[in-house]
Formats: sequence, C-alpha cells, structure tokens
Amino acid sequence: MEVFVDGESVEVEPGATALIATRLAGRTVATLCFDDRTAAFGACRVCLVAIEGAKAPVASCATPCREGMKISTRDERANRIAANVVELVLSELPSPPAPHTELAQVAEQLGIGQPRWTGATHPVDHDVSHPYLVLQRELCISCGRCVRVCDEVQGAFALTATGRGFNSTIAAGLNSGFAASTCVSCGACADTCPTDAITESFLFDIADQAGQGE
Repeated sequence: MEVFVDGESVEVEPGATALIATRLAGRTVATLCFDDRTAAFGACRVCLVAIEGAKAPVASCATPCREGMKISTRDERANRIAANVVELVLSELPSPPAPHTELAQVAEQLGIGQPRWTGATHPVDHDVSHPYLVLQRELCISCGRCVRVCDEVQGAFALTATGRGFNSTIAAGLNSGFAASTCVSCGACADTCPTDAITESFLFDIADQAGQGE
C-alpha cells in the first residue's frame, strides 16, 4: 500500500498505522502513551499529524493507513496542540522530569521549557512497599502504559488506573500497594514508564541520595 509522508512515497503493509508510516519515512513523531508492545491507545494526543481531507489532526498511533493517504508531520496546528498537551502535563508535576526520562526528551523535541501555566501540582506520594520497585505517584501522568504492558504483555493484571482528571493515578492491586498486589516483579512497568513514576528501587535510592546531597 502506498502512502505519502511529507510528500515522500512510502510502502506500508495493510493495517499499518500513520505512525508506522512516519517512521518508515524517517520522520520523528513524539509519543507518550505509545508502546510498540501493546495495542495502540491514542489517549495522550501527542503523536498528532495532519491527514489530507481530515478536519482536524489525528492520533497517528491509532489511525490506520489507506491507499494514497497523505500525512503531514509538519502541520503547525498538530504540532501546536501536541506541545500544549505536553506543557499542561509538565505543569502538574511538582518538579521537572529527570533529563533521561522520555517525558523530558519529548518536551525538548517539542521545544518546551518551563511551563507557562502555574497551578496545583501533585503532592509527593511514594509507595516503597515493593522489594524491587517504587511507585512515585506525583510523577504519574496517567498515560496508561504501565497498566497495559502489565495486562497485555505480562498477563499479571497488577496495576489499575484510578481517579479522574487531575486526581487520576495508578494503583497497585486493590489500592493496597505493590507488596499486596499480583505483581510478579518483571519490571515491565518500570521499563515502559516515561516519567520514572515507576522505577527500580536501587535507581530511586540513587536519585534520592543525590537530591539530599544538593
């Protein structure tokens, strides 16, 4: 199937998404809720692209290609919306994301510095009951990646999305903590997390010690 990305012809397999097409064309489209190992979710609205004939930008990760589709990764409106979404996400965090995190890298890619908006931020709340993992709820952006990789890849069903809006977060088990959940200690949730909201205990300890030393 032939599609066009920024005017360049690309051959994709039937069922391929617009995001796959952009990658085959060598373009970089920012994502936050996307993980290759799980089904497309299309929730974060960061991977927006313009499609010729569409009234508004679409989530490239969840938009199937069709013959002759014309995709633009340079659309000003799509890029502006994506940047605003990420800026709003950053404005709810109590501190900037660590430079190595995917969120920090996406922000840099979209040219976002200090958020323009100020308001409520999530209070520091750590679940350190697990022997190998730490849940830092204040860093959770509700992208859902940890829940989906736990369910779809590992089949452990240890994590659940809870709350709505600003109060949405991730809970382990029936909100009883990691230690009491069905977690199998695979680490997939920490591997996919774009913010370090879930991280390995030894990495959390290193970061915590570094913070105390400042």
